[in-house]
Amino acid sequence: MNNYKRTIFSWSIYDFANQPFTTIILTFIYSTFFVDFIALDSSSGSIMWGRAVSISSICIAILSPIMGAVADSGGYRKIFLIFWTWVCVVFSYLLYYPLQGDIFYSLLFFVIANIGFEMGGVFLNAYLPAIAPKDKIGRISGYGWSFGYVGGLIALCISFIFFVQPENPINPLTGELLNKSSGEHIRIINVLIAVWLFIFSIPTFLFVKSKEKSKKISFAIIKNSFKSLKNTFAKIKIYKETIRFLIARLIYNDALITIFAFGGIYAKEVFSFTFNEIFLFGIILNVTAGIGAFLMGFLDDELGGKQTIQISNYGFIVACSLAIFSPTVNELAIFKTVGIHGRTIFWLSGVLIGIFSGPNQAASRSLMSRLTPLDKKNEFFGFYAFSGKATAFLGPFLFSIVVSFTDSLRYGLSVVLVLFIVGIYFLSLVDEEKGIKSAHNYTT
Repeated sequence: MNNYKRTIFSWSIYDFANQPFTTIILTFIYSTFFVDFIALDSSSGSIMWGRAVSISSICIAILSPIMGAVADSGGYRKIFLIFWTWVCVVFSYLLYYPLQGDIFYSLLFFVIANIGFEMGGVFLNAYLPAIAPKDKIGRISGYGWSFGYVGGLIALCISFIFFVQPENPINPLTGELLNKSSGEHIRIINVLIAVWLFIFSIPTFLFVKSKEKSKKISFAIIKNSFKSLKNTFAKIKIYKETIRFLIARLIYNDALITIFAFGGIYAKEVFSFTFNEIFLFGIILNVTAGIGAFLMGFLDDELGGKQTIQISNYGFIVACSLAIFSPTVNELAIFKTVGIHGRTIFWLSGVLIGIFSGPNQAASRSLMSRLTPLDKKNEFFGFYAFSGKATAFLGPFLFSIVVSFTDSLRYGLSVVLVLFIVGIYFLSLVDEEKGIKSAHNYTT
């Protein structure tokens, strides 16, 4: 394997390492476990989980541009990548310990782990403009996301086969039976996620090289970082298309975060999915998302990131509409005639969400890479993370507010539809070619 292929593989494998965190902890398993077991009741549990996601998003929004600027000034990209990865590892592991009623510690550990997960992504993404040829950025970003969904799929299958499905699951660390009454067969999956991330992130640390050399941390570096950040804000008019894109992403990504935060909960509470069915649901979504990310990465290089994102956003509108109306779809005569049930429509919705979630995230990352000056990679991907999290609390917060007033998750999900529609409008204002030229002219 030559150095280029090894670098691309080692960069992509990080998505394989960290995607199980999103798939299992954030979306399908631990979120549902918290609402169904740790919290006092499902209604308050859903609201508290939404607030925890919101709090972590606010922290990420504050940290990401600042630490991105510090990384650019001091050459700390690899150091920060390793540090935040290990934060996610440690606090994912700690999620094993909270029991029924341990709401505070459960949410505290989740919030810190989620911050570590997202901040690690900031510094991983910042490598993309440097390692990928311009004409292959879309497909390489797609490789990473497809690798990630394969990782999420394998982790889900391992969890299901060894911990959820068996009548008497065994703790692989002690050889003793897991206590199902305390939810230990679910809690131990967090240990698997921690070990998984720790092991599979190693190739990225070893083989993805940084050209910049790390400097000894000093007050001058921190001062220069804030000065650089201030200058970027002052000269922001140079990057008009980048700013328009980040505003659009800020909105449609809120919708996506809300889907991820409440997808498993929605399936459990609206359709009474068992943990086995939620696992199967997660597996199908990961398969379809991996396929979508891989195939539409090539479409990204042909059509451009903007058009690929827009296609996925329209797909999400269709998928969310099906999810909202599927519980009452049996009332329609046409569906009664062909024997289609609400659950069937919801499964179709899940497949569509899977197909479009991979391309949406991969194309967003590749478009940001094209719009980024090469000497500001960490700083701009800090802004990218900022745009993903600055109002990321808004979707889950509005979802929680609507649910608290209506006592209906279906009405809560309507918030997602509105966010996608607004995001589509703002993304339509972006001139991708003009933005790429601006970034290139600035760099040269």
